[in-house]
Amino acid sequence: MTIIPAIDIIDGKCVRLTKGDYAQQKTYNEDPLEVALQFEDAGITRLHLVDLDGAKAGDVKNWKVLEKIAGKTKLLIDFSGGISTQKNVEITFNSGATFAAVGSIAVKDEFTFSGWLMTYGAEKFIIGADTKDGNIVIRGWTESTTVTVSELIGKYKTKGVRQFFCTDVEKDGLLQGTTIDLYKKILNQHPSIDLIASGGITDVSELDELRQAGCDGAIIGKALYENRITLSDLKRFL
Repeated sequence: MTIIPAIDIIDGKCVRLTKGDYAQQKTYNEDPLEVALQFEDAGITRLHLVDLDGAKAGDVKNWKVLEKIAGKTKLLIDFSGGISTQKNVEITFNSGATFAAVGSIAVKDEFTFSGWLMTYGAEKFIIGADTKDGNIVIRGWTESTTVTVSELIGKYKTKGVRQFFCTDVEKDGLLQGTTIDLYKKILNQHPSIDLIASGGITDVSELDELRQAGCDGAIIGKALYENRITLSDLKRFL
């Protein structure tokens, strides 16, 4: 199972939100590159970089942070937040992202997103199937939909997308544990996908449970920044 630390960006700074609420924001570092270098030095190979300004605006904003981290580290970066146009996709890849992680466009505009899959290759995209009360939420978790997680995954795995990450918004940033049962259910329905767990991961024992459940990766955020999980704790997963 791949360990994927998250760096969330607002105004170029490394922050964390609680339950996706922009009003509950805490800044952890003024320089995201410094954080990324610490991860790389610890043996981490992959990074989840989220442009929260972009997610809210529906347009990529913090691509210079991506460019800086990609240029100064060897981390494989998946970049998300506001990727809504082909120009955004080009900026994302030209700035050094390995993968473009999308949510809103995949839900709202299947035609456009399917075109991107054909143009750039389905292997270059990760779909964020973020859920609240069983349904997908989009636009930085500010807009609810009637689409279920299983429906979204089912639609795009047939188009060649293999990687999906799923966040239970109700758990995110609370440090109260992740939703193991949700990931077991998804993998039972869609065993062929690479599922990345995200949201609420609080201690190392949960990582063991996620690995045993069959998750391909785990995104860790606040638990790292609050020292509930240390980088040395992660060594056995690397």
